[in-house]
Amino acid sequence: MRSPSLLAPIVRASSALVLILSLASAIAASGHEWPEFRGPTGQGHAPGAKNLPIDFANPQNVAWKTSIPGKGWSSPVIGGNEIWMTYGVDVPATEEQKRERLASNTGNQPLVISARVGFHAICVSREEGKVLADVDLFAVDNPQPVHDLNSFASCTPVLSGNRLYCSFGTYGTCCLDTKTRNVVWLNQELKIQHENGPGSHPILFEDRLLVHFDGSDKQSLVAFDVADGSIAWQTPRSGEMHSNPQEKKAYGTPLVVEQDGRPVAVSPAADWVYGYDPRSGDELWRVSYGDLGYSTVPRPVAGHGMVYVCTSFNRSILLAVRYEGVAKPEVVWKFDRQVSQKPSPLLVGDELYIVSDKGGVLTCLDAQSGEERYAERLGGNFSASPLFADGKIYLASHEGEVFVVAPGPEFELLSQTSLDGQIMASPAAVGEELYFRTAASLYRLQKPKK
Repeated sequence: MRSPSLLAPIVRASSALVLILSLASAIAASGHEWPEFRGPTGQGHAPGAKNLPIDFANPQNVAWKTSIPGKGWSSPVIGGNEIWMTYGVDVPATEEQKRERLASNTGNQPLVISARVGFHAICVSREEGKVLADVDLFAVDNPQPVHDLNSFASCTPVLSGNRLYCSFGTYGTCCLDTKTRNVVWLNQELKIQHENGPGSHPILFEDRLLVHFDGSDKQSLVAFDVADGSIAWQTPRSGEMHSNPQEKKAYGTPLVVEQDGRPVAVSPAADWVYGYDPRSGDELWRVSYGDLGYSTVPRPVAGHGMVYVCTSFNRSILLAVRYEGVAKPEVVWKFDRQVSQKPSPLLVGDELYIVSDKGGVLTCLDAQSGEERYAERLGGNFSASPLFADGKIYLASHEGEVFVVAPGPEFELLSQTSLDGQIMASPAAVGEELYFRTAASLYRLQKPKK
């Protein structure tokens, strides 16, 4: 069993295999330590994190806990002394409104139906845990329903300079000035039928904000101009999909990688994973899942010349798609046991980790061959994506259980402790600090300073 400390050279070697070109990396280097969903690399790694706690039952390791109003599953983004998240406050619909709204939904999922929802961005002090600002961004009457496991504010914002970019799918995308607390722009042009509510996280590339808009009715990748919120380009999905509208929707998030010296936005949608030019929106390639895949949620990870994609529903399959050194990207191996439908995979060196939504089965695979190293049941239900920080893997369940596992081809559970409240948002780590958002609170976890 390799110790976490011995993994550093392996992790560095793996990192050298893929150059993630999202602007978030540059943002992090300039002081925005956790700028977007899954951190500065977009792959769930916390560069520079150290001396992190693993025992949260010890009150000395809880630096502070702050109540967060409303409901939202967006993950925290961090820059300087500011931590930003989003949340929604909804007004329940009447019984008549519920009947009307259900008539326009093509599925049979358990839904939350509201008469009105207000969208907010909240800022918490990193040092003290005090609420510094609570900004009312905009409101929508008669919003589309959301799945009862979802929220109106599940999409993690992006922090860049003094701008916070927030996407709420069909309800609207906006930019907030974090200094003045004013909304700089709001775009509500794009309307799709999410069926279960929005779930795609925006990402920044240069002067473009890339967002998936994959509904049951229309499907595309969109780039907003960050200066004014206008649509710089919109590229419809070109691959043939299932005739059932429910099986055309997706909730994915792109990852920008380098392929043959050029940036490529790897974008998982229903039935296909696409590669686009993030500057122009031109489709460069697409690869079929080979089996039905829709409601796709996990964000891909990349390494070893491959990108790893989970297809989600009905039965999730993990695909390793080679995109480097080939004339046309292709699937080189598949894995189909206990594959994540919502949590994103995690790549650490030569090992690839996935955790199943139900039952919490953590599976470790050889990233190059797809060979299973182990499969261990943690228990519980999972939506949050795993985090690699300080040589350890952190996983958080709906039930508020946090599991800390040593990386490597053999399973080693380092700790299991509980936080108060449901966890759907993915954790963040900066320096010696860990952040977990639960249903009602934000935690800063840190060993006491000597």
